[in-house]
Amino acid sequence: MTTNGDNRSLRAPGGGGRAAVFAPLEVGRRADAVVRRLSEGIRLGLLRADEQLPSETDLAGSFGVSAVTVREALTTLREQGLVETRRGRRGGSFVRDIRTSGADLLHERLREVSPSELRDLADHYVAIAGTSALLAADRAGRDDLDLLTASVDELARAADAGSRRRAEARFHVELAAAAQSPRLTRAVIDLQSEVGSLLWLAATTPAAHTDVVARYRQVLDAVVAGDGQRARAQAVAQVYAALARASAIQLTLLGEEEP
Repeated sequence: MTTNGDNRSLRAPGGGGRAAVFAPLEVGRRADAVVRRLSEGIRLGLLRADEQLPSETDLAGSFGVSAVTVREALTTLREQGLVETRRGRRGGSFVRDIRTSGADLLHERLREVSPSELRDLADHYVAIAGTSALLAADRAGRDDLDLLTASVDELARAADAGSRRRAEARFHVELAAAAQSPRLTRAVIDLQSEVGSLLWLAATTPAAHTDVVARYRQVLDAVVAGDGQRARAQAVAQVYAALARASAIQLTLLGEEEP
């Protein structure tokens, strides 16, 4: 395996996590699949607030579906408050700003899962995140490294809980995309949509936030250095650190329910 970071410029860039959002759909999947792809991209921060989506024709071509299917999907996304349509010469479909902490909802979800289930979710995430980091250290191109760096910088600047969670989610998607594995990227996106918010609970103090950012930079530094084993170890440690934060909150919530 090639681990020399200088050789990365010879590799074709993977397109980052956004490429997975607009990748062709599997045969037989229709409007609901388009809704899921785009809503995942919006909620994970891969598609930004006020960003204009491609035209219906371009979306249909990217997903391999009809323009009617895309139109139906966009109608659903508008009903969900995720996109809005603007008229005029510069009109089109635009991503809405959905920034919100959702702390009450997250705490309710933590109450619904057992400590062993939460640990099992983290174990599953470790397997995917660790492999993503290992492969990214060998395969990431220059553009991939720029996207990873941008996501860590975004996390460092994030001022509210919702923005911090989206920045963390984006990093994990970009890490899998940097591994040049469409299957890993889809697996990360699916996990983020299903359970990511349970693990990536935003740090609530400046010191905790600084520690979280430092952990992401350690993963990034190892990937940039082309050190796969160190990148995997740092990614695994990062997930289990997130599990420890979530478990502490969960124990507090469960303790409050005791008579």
